[in-house]
Amino acid sequence: MIQRIVDKIETPAIPRRDYVVTDFGAVGDGSTDARPAIMAAIKRASHDGGGRVVLPAGRWFSKGPIHLASRIDLHVAEGATLLFSPAAKDYLPVVHTRWEGTELFGYSPLIYANDVHDVAITGKGVIDGNEQHEFHSWTGKQQNDQLRLRQMGFTGVPVQQRIFGAGTYLRPSAIQFFHATRVLLEDYTIHNSPFWINHLVYTDDAIVRNLVVDSHRANNDGVDVDSSTYVLIEKNTFRTGDDSVVVKSGRDLDGRTIGRPSEYVVVRNNDMGGEDGIALGSEMSGDIRYVFFTDNVLRTGASAIRFKGNLDRGGTVEHIRVRNMTVESFDTFIWFQLNYPGELGGNFPPVYRDIVFSDITVEAAGQVLEAHGPQAAPLRDVLLKDIVVKKADKPFVLENVERLRFDNLMINGDRVDGNLDWK
Repeated sequence: MIQRIVDKIETPAIPRRDYVVTDFGAVGDGSTDARPAIMAAIKRASHDGGGRVVLPAGRWFSKGPIHLASRIDLHVAEGATLLFSPAAKDYLPVVHTRWEGTELFGYSPLIYANDVHDVAITGKGVIDGNEQHEFHSWTGKQQNDQLRLRQMGFTGVPVQQRIFGAGTYLRPSAIQFFHATRVLLEDYTIHNSPFWINHLVYTDDAIVRNLVVDSHRANNDGVDVDSSTYVLIEKNTFRTGDDSVVVKSGRDLDGRTIGRPSEYVVVRNNDMGGEDGIALGSEMSGDIRYVFFTDNVLRTGASAIRFKGNLDRGGTVEHIRVRNMTVESFDTFIWFQLNYPGELGGNFPPVYRDIVFSDITVEAAGQVLEAHGPQAAPLRDVLLKDIVVKKADKPFVLENVERLRFDNLMINGDRVDGNLDWK
């Protein structure tokens, strides 16, 4: 099935003509605002039917966000750095976006594309969110706005009334595609993201390839696949402050009402060094299915594989395959945390089922499997097959698990086979 998914993904159709930003007045000295020239090049290329907007070698300062259009390839050439301004006010006015699975109007992502098709960011240059960015100081200020937005999504406040602009503290993603078709992200290096790094929302047919994602701020997930379909993530290097790759589909009532699943996702041949390696959820209210993680290397961190949910969520996660992986050293190898108490009083247990882990070698883990399912919807039909954990301190911590199966699971040289139900 993996190859069928990959073969079905359509690539962007972008005309092969270049629009070099220096031809529009840009100066690559690291301090002169190049944003007007970049946006002028995008406008001209779009008017002409599309093309490649080229940032050549140099240091290109953008005082505010870059908004892409259909049939545009933003090409950050080798030797080029696209450096974003550090003032939060530069990322207003607000745009329609999604933050931790809930729609709102908030600060613009640094690179943003809304309602586009056939669009790309390419090149071997660097995208730098700016280590001095004001957004980095907002992590400790966001809680009130975070809870207010979650309450709005949970109770169905109209999106047009969810305005989080000046005086609020919800950090934007570095790169976000919002309602997009045929997207390519390829070859660039990215640093200093304010929040999630490469965020695909309502995006169909996307390829994320050969990136170096090196950003260690709070909530710096490498790639967030969010209510998106037919996505290939391959041959990337992740060194991140949070998950390397995570698949999501919306939060609580907002996610269930929109009802767009993430499905047909392939994550392969990546080098993952995030705090957690791969993850599903916890924003998974719109469902997640047919996700394949294969032939990845997971380095060190808290949890190699972490699947999350809580009692406000609802949603179903199913038909997940994790295979042919090499895992170095993590506190926990596999962690299902599905029974967090609902923060808002919900009673919508998430359902996780039909999940297979196979052909994996783990050098060291504090514990092999920790799984907490909701009492009303236990974790079901999970198989661990042909897995070797060379060194582990603790094998299992289990709560509300049904039809858990072991087939040639080796822990500290001892073989585990059989079926298990555990309340």
